[in-house]
Amino acid sequence: MDKYLKTLELDKILEMLAELTSNEESRRLALAVRPDNDLERVRYECLKTSQALSLSVQFGTPPFSNFKDISSVAARAASGAVISLRDLMDIAAMLRQIKALADWYAHCENMETELSYLFSRLQPNDWLLEKLERSIISDNEIADAASPELAAIRRKINRAGMQLRETLDKMIKNKTTQQYLQESSVTIRDGRFVLPVKSEYRGQVSGLVHDTSATGQTIFVEPMAIVEANNDIRILEGKEQEEIERIIRELCRDCGEYAEILTENYKVCNELNLYFAKSNLAAKLRCSLPNITNDGKMHLKKARHPLIDRNKAVPVDIDLGEDYQALIITGPNTGGKTVSLKTAGLLAAMTMCGLLIPVADGSSISVYDHILADIGDSQSIEQNLSTFSSHTNKVIEILKTADEQSLVLLDELGSGTDPVEGAALAIAIIRRLMENGAKIMVTTHYQELKVFAIDSAGVENASCEFDIETLRPTYRLIVGSPGKSNAFAISESLGMPSDIIDEARSGVSEANTRLEEVIGKLEAARLELEKQRDEIRRLRAETAEHEEAIRKERELIEATKAEELEKARLRAMTIIEQTKAESNELIDELERLRKEKDKKDFSANVSGMKSRSKQSFNKMYDAANPVDKRDPNEGYVLPRKLRRGDTVYVVDLQRKGIISGDPDGSDFVYVQMGVMKTKMNISRLRLEEPEKVTVGNKSIRPARKMNKVGVKAERRGKMELDIRGCACDDGVYQLDAFIDQAVMSNISTVTIIHGKGTGLLRQAVHRRLKSHPSVKAFRLGLFGEGEDGVTVAELK
Repeated sequence: MDKYLKTLELDKILEMLAELTSNEESRRLALAVRPDNDLERVRYECLKTSQALSLSVQFGTPPFSNFKDISSVAARAASGAVISLRDLMDIAAMLRQIKALADWYAHCENMETELSYLFSRLQPNDWLLEKLERSIISDNEIADAASPELAAIRRKINRAGMQLRETLDKMIKNKTTQQYLQESSVTIRDGRFVLPVKSEYRGQVSGLVHDTSATGQTIFVEPMAIVEANNDIRILEGKEQEEIERIIRELCRDCGEYAEILTENYKVCNELNLYFAKSNLAAKLRCSLPNITNDGKMHLKKARHPLIDRNKAVPVDIDLGEDYQALIITGPNTGGKTVSLKTAGLLAAMTMCGLLIPVADGSSISVYDHILADIGDSQSIEQNLSTFSSHTNKVIEILKTADEQSLVLLDELGSGTDPVEGAALAIAIIRRLMENGAKIMVTTHYQELKVFAIDSAGVENASCEFDIETLRPTYRLIVGSPGKSNAFAISESLGMPSDIIDEARSGVSEANTRLEEVIGKLEAARLELEKQRDEIRRLRAETAEHEEAIRKERELIEATKAEELEKARLRAMTIIEQTKAESNELIDELERLRKEKDKKDFSANVSGMKSRSKQSFNKMYDAANPVDKRDPNEGYVLPRKLRRGDTVYVVDLQRKGIISGDPDGSDFVYVQMGVMKTKMNISRLRLEEPEKVTVGNKSIRPARKMNKVGVKAERRGKMELDIRGCACDDGVYQLDAFIDQAVMSNISTVTIIHGKGTGLLRQAVHRRLKSHPSVKAFRLGLFGEGEDGVTVAELK
């Protein structure tokens, strides 16, 4: 099938794949990939490629280096042979690659994929890698750290060399010796340090002659004073070489023990490199995993030819094998007919190679036993019999091979000969291929094939769209509508004389003219339907957006409703529990009173109990009705202007207070509520007229004086008394009544506001509090309570 795959340009795809590998062996594997027709193997390979892409997206592409094939050198090391430092460095590079892949996968959060079995076979050897990296500097140098013995020998060599140079430096600097030397420098001959002596002074420097210059003017003499030192260095160098050879043998032995694992891991790394090269190709081409079947059906959404620039390629939808067995594609030249054929065949071949393909989600493609193609890109009026014969030979071969598991792609079937005979032959070939069960895509310009597609079951027309206004192809594939060649329109746009065009039109048969007119009307109807379809899609999208907004709003309302109901339920439960507790307290109190009914103070206790019961019921009523009711006195107008000392009721706070200052003319006054003094608008206030106060058997109305405050007796006890501006006797009188009421209301602490002034009223209050039987203790107010202007009393 290779010649058909080459026609589809699969080799170019594999070359792109090979460029994404990191080493020669992986590149060879990429170029050797071939389509597989086994459904389960194809699905498995594509799944591994897809999972490699997912891993790369989440964690980045794993690191791959240009590692060498170490199989043979590892085998030699295992057999006991000594391999070169270059080979040992290649093994170290392979160990680094194994470690890098193992470390990368360790950071993949234990994700289980079909590639996990490959990563699990990796066996890093950190000890051997560290030893190789520590021992080898380059392919011709061993590091001092390779062994302590080697480091010690090299230190001795360095020390001996330094001592020898010092000796030679002294000889060179000696004035007597300098005159015998050709130049004041030390050189090396045969690995030994020598001096360059002028030939005429040969007898003046005692030593061994090692070499003579090319001119004979210089003799290289090893002075007798350093012969022994040179000999020591040569001995040390011999030991150094022996130690290096021992280290290399040890390294080879260690690598040999790991040779089998190294060879296995080398194959694993190449296999992983290939899968991640496939994933990188998928990312580069923006591919996805289609649904893969073996039923011969193809359903490609927004398919693009992978060798055409993504920004230039027009996505096409290709359907084949489900509603129809053969697809006849017509349309103008350079309109994209051949590209559609190649796209279908190439994407099928790529899938069978375990590659992802550039299609949209929801696409499906079949595995075929044969992908048979006769596609010629050369389309000119110079086609002759030899071209026709070449195409015919290919079609004959295809007819022999095609079966129900074949995809057949035929470009310009029947061209290159008489149109009438070519069209008839093309129809006969299509019928035979359909009888064989093959799935067929054919491009043509013949009108007869368009009619054949309309009249035959299992055959469908398709066209490559052409914009008649711009006279340019749009490259869209329209299934279900035959296309027009538009030869007259294209020729006219290129400058063909109109009289020739008119004459040509008159030469076209009436049947062909009617067919072209029908096709034109169908095309116009299709365009109109597409516009309507686009409008419907837009309206549906808007409707979906509105529905989504309404749904979210409804969910929000439901959530808020549920939240408010839950709050109300919790509040009701709290009220019930509080009411139950207070009811139990009342029952306990009644039971205690029943037991004490014969005591002297029973009547007083009953009165106190009634007051407390009333107070408790009022509290329970307020708790059971937490929502403020509308003010029944809405539209209230003050009966008169407010004055300092007036008692007012603050509507929104549901508290009483005392006007502590004259109105400022802007509807704002200062109101004292306990120890709190605040500025309020008079619209929030209701004037409280003074009521009669009953003390003992007397009923009096408190006298009102300038700057005096009237006090109103109420059913409920209050915790503070304001007697500022009162005379001492009047203030003490009001104090007694206030304390009695507080005791009856079971209030333990009260506040008496007497002001600072001259201090007489404060003294009178304190004298009375000392002698009052219901007062336990008292004190002046603290900072924030009113200080010397307030007395706080604790009742018994």
